[in-house]
Amino acid sequence: MTDNDRKTLLLVDGSSYLYRAYHAMPDLRAVPGDPSSPATGAIRGMVNMLTALQKEVPAEYAACVFDASGPTFRDALYSDYKANRAAMPEDLRAQVQPIHEVVRLLGWPLLCIEGVEADDVIGTLARHASARGMRVIIASGDKDLSQLVDENVTVIDTMSGKRRDVAGVTAEFGVPPSLMVDFQTLVGDAVDNVPGVAKVGPKTAAKWLMEHGSLDALIAKAGAIKGVAGENLRAALQWLPTGRELVTIKTDCDLQEHLPGYPDAIDSIAIGDSNTPALADFYEKFGFRTLARALQAAHEPEGGAAVEGEVTSAGATEFAEAAQQRPLDYDIVLTWEDFDRWLALLKAAPLVALDTETTSLDELRARVVGLSFSVEPGSAAYIPLAHDGPDAPEQLPLDEVLARLKPWLEDPAAHKLGQHVKYDRHVLANHGIDVRGYVHDTMLQSYVLEVHKPHGLSSLAERHTGRTGLTYEDLCGKGAKQIPFSQVPVQQAAAYACEDSDQTLDVHRVLWPQLEAAPKLRGIYELEIACSETLFRIERNGVLIDAGLLGQQSRDLGQRILALETKAYEIAGQPFNLGSPKQLGEIFFDKLGMPVIKKTATGARSTDEEVLEKLAEDYPLPATLLEHRSLCKLKGTYTDKLGQLADPRTGRVHTHYAQAVAVTGRLSSNEPNLQNIPIRTAEGRRIREAFIAPPGRLIASCDYSQIELRIMAHISGDEALLHAFTAGLDVHRATASEVFGVALEQVSSEQRRYAKTINFGLIYGMSSFGLAKSLGISTSAAKNYIDRYFERYPGVKRYMDLTRLEAKERGYVETVFGRRLVLPEINSPNGPRRAAAERAAINAPMQGTAADLIKMAMVQVQELLDRTKPEVLMVMQVHDELVFELPESEADWLRAEVPRIMAGVAQLKVPLLAEVGTGANWEAAH
Repeated sequence: MTDNDRKTLLLVDGSSYLYRAYHAMPDLRAVPGDPSSPATGAIRGMVNMLTALQKEVPAEYAACVFDASGPTFRDALYSDYKANRAAMPEDLRAQVQPIHEVVRLLGWPLLCIEGVEADDVIGTLARHASARGMRVIIASGDKDLSQLVDENVTVIDTMSGKRRDVAGVTAEFGVPPSLMVDFQTLVGDAVDNVPGVAKVGPKTAAKWLMEHGSLDALIAKAGAIKGVAGENLRAALQWLPTGRELVTIKTDCDLQEHLPGYPDAIDSIAIGDSNTPALADFYEKFGFRTLARALQAAHEPEGGAAVEGEVTSAGATEFAEAAQQRPLDYDIVLTWEDFDRWLALLKAAPLVALDTETTSLDELRARVVGLSFSVEPGSAAYIPLAHDGPDAPEQLPLDEVLARLKPWLEDPAAHKLGQHVKYDRHVLANHGIDVRGYVHDTMLQSYVLEVHKPHGLSSLAERHTGRTGLTYEDLCGKGAKQIPFSQVPVQQAAAYACEDSDQTLDVHRVLWPQLEAAPKLRGIYELEIACSETLFRIERNGVLIDAGLLGQQSRDLGQRILALETKAYEIAGQPFNLGSPKQLGEIFFDKLGMPVIKKTATGARSTDEEVLEKLAEDYPLPATLLEHRSLCKLKGTYTDKLGQLADPRTGRVHTHYAQAVAVTGRLSSNEPNLQNIPIRTAEGRRIREAFIAPPGRLIASCDYSQIELRIMAHISGDEALLHAFTAGLDVHRATASEVFGVALEQVSSEQRRYAKTINFGLIYGMSSFGLAKSLGISTSAAKNYIDRYFERYPGVKRYMDLTRLEAKERGYVETVFGRRLVLPEINSPNGPRRAAAERAAINAPMQGTAADLIKMAMVQVQELLDRTKPEVLMVMQVHDELVFELPESEADWLRAEVPRIMAGVAQLKVPLLAEVGTGANWEAAH
């Protein structure tokens, strides 16, 4: 066989590559410039390195090999093996699973085998392939792999350009590859914490081995080696066999389980084609737009770009391809003749995609700059109404256009479609138009069908139709140089706006058939559409804020914060920066002698929140700092800001509710964030006193009682838990009675507290370690409590076990009503990530079902208010709670009717219970 006939096996040391990618790349983020979004530098670097390597080293066979978490035989052999290695940086750890995912999507076979180091897997594959006469290229910067080099095996370092073949190894280390194990045994490995012979470096080791021929021969002559080096060699004689075993790369690992038929079936590691649709989704998810465009261009057939999204509805692929190739007919409406023609089209169309171009992202202050419509694929129009750039043409008068459109906009029989329709509803409401007839929202369609993916229009269009287009930044620029949309030339603005409406219609035509084909998901989507309408009403209502009270609370908190700073200085014996980890470390550990609890990834002594909480159990300074931080957060986030967020005309705060964010279906709110107002401290509860009712009116709070525990009883079907709720027992007291084996009336307050922690902890997948920490008891005691709980509630244990298995099989779990909660990492090779996904699998159906229930309640209550009590306003939704503002005269009606509706939105195996309170402010209503 000639050299040209030989097949090549390319082995990538994935663990080495990911660290090098991490350190070589800048701090890239999925959302550029947003430090809170996921880090992506290592992922992007890995893609770049693998793509370049594949071009540089053509190979028929390949594998990318990673270290798995957990111990190997070397840890059993030597307990200090790798003991001095720093922990993997958290932002790199978060990128490991996506790196594994993208490696597979690029077509590389990936190996990550528990209990076996990557070097050993590489060694086994290399030795087998070399024995068959194959050419083997190992891509790594790790010098340890040099011991594998022979006439068929070469190690290359693409970062440095170094090539270690037989001649290269001999030149670099002074010994041939056949002596590299002996060489490493003498020198040791500082990286893996493997000692060698003291004071013996590479030159001495190479000299000895070349003189004596091998380590065994050197050991036999150890008595004749002179000087300090000889003494050190003799002192290490008992250690050297262990050292040699530690540094020797295994070449006989059993890979049958992971590569069936190997080594005879070499095709098990043949490099494959990349998964283009899934790769496009991946690039979109992590913000790699350049890679996504390059991928699209590389797979573009004649006449149109490739469809990057995986489409499951019948005919959707063909539709997407047609969408990319069809001509576009976009109009700019500047005359009444064109307006009348388009108004007739709108009235005749069965469904119209509508989009607004505005002055602001704040929907309650935004004003219309222009409107766009699409009535059929490829056909759209833009009506510019408030463009004021230097070249702006004469436009139709805004007020008159809106007045002529108002009957159609407010007609519930005129069906409309949008992307995030709640925003457009607010914008038009700012002009006195109450839009009706919104029957579809592509953002919510995506949220229900693919909750774990981005839901922005550009992402949806690329993913499902392969279409790309203009961005807002393309037109308006970025940062300080960004211009308002009203100054964008009308021709460009029209192209952008028409494209938005046209793409929205396209995306709907792909996603809606998928919802129609899945009845449960369609039901969830219809709930989200109805909820969007209710949230629009809540946001529009807003809630009255007592700015004066907030100001007084801020002043009080400021005085307490200053007092705590003074107290901290006195305890420390000096002034210092309370926010400086370096200064805290010096005072805690050097001056006051506190124990070091843990270290950061860089080896510094940690003073994070967890450390402060632990130290606060025994030392006053950490406790003072924790209280100081808590009050500073309360002041900065709420008492200082809430008043500023109020509308100066009404004194009301209008929070923004986001539907398409939380994967569980829960709502999130911002400006202000009502979900995170702390209520476990007196200071936090005082914040709620500032949410008030006007004179003659009340605030009412209605919330579900123990909703997630009731859902657990329903889902698990556990008889004891079902009995506790159907009999109206105090469920925490009932649990304490079961776990501690005492009669209900003999349960102490401490036992009830323990039982409450167990009940809620297990819902969130709490381990015995977590329970021990929460209760301040030993881990063994916590484990006994959990074991006893599962003995008394076997249905709960059965539910948890089955849910984990189903999640692993399907990749998702469901709520009682069919909402899908996707768990991308449920089968992750990364142990901690997989464990987190398993905990989420247990909790998500309960949290998601609770989210479904509160949304059902919101919708039904609002419908009742519209029919019978328009003077009662729903003003907030927080977790499992609905908050109202109402006339004092309607208090009795609300106390009777709203809990009845909330309890009756669904029939579970246990009764739902909603409790209500009223008062002059939100806190008083609890």
